[in-house]
Amino acid sequence: MSPHTLAFAAALVLAPLAASAQEWAFDPAHTSVAFKVNHLGFSDVTGFFREFEAEIAFNPDDLAATSVSFTVDAASVDTLWAARDEHLRSADFLDVANHPKISFVSSSVASTGDTTATVTGDLTIKGVTKEVTLDATLNQIGPNPFIPEQQVAGFTLIGEIDRTEFGIDFGAPVIGATLPLTINVELVQGG
Repeated sequence: MSPHTLAFAAALVLAPLAASAQEWAFDPAHTSVAFKVNHLGFSDVTGFFREFEAEIAFNPDDLAATSVSFTVDAASVDTLWAARDEHLRSADFLDVANHPKISFVSSSVASTGDTTATVTGDLTIKGVTKEVTLDATLNQIGPNPFIPEQQVAGFTLIGEIDRTEFGIDFGAPVIGATLPLTINVELVQGG
């Protein structure tokens, strides 16, 4: 998430687990930021962002002290169709010439169960900032099978945003205004 955040974001729910003196580091090779948008009621188009950075301060003994700062390169949007991607980069949608970054900065992390939490923060798209809440799930934590001295924590965050709240209203509502988000994040410790 050095973001990611679109959280994005996410080393979030290890409060019941024992802490270690080592720090957790964001693993960009095993992190993804994906979204879906409905097309005229006929189908859903899936897209993702190829370039992002994150800074995650994670303390498994003090979940409330966890913080996430995630930055996405808006021009790295990819829906596997070049002409559509160019349109998404235009002023009709992300306006990457004037707003090259999408950012998420957490304001709170709250446990909701043994392996779940909510992550609330400010999401900025196209110069507009709105508070959003993502639901986080701890998928697994344990040693890397290939590097046993390295601990890995994997999380999935899900949520929805209404793109029209960020001034992106081209084609709405026939091109879906509500976009489901899925962010998968891995953190590594040691090794």
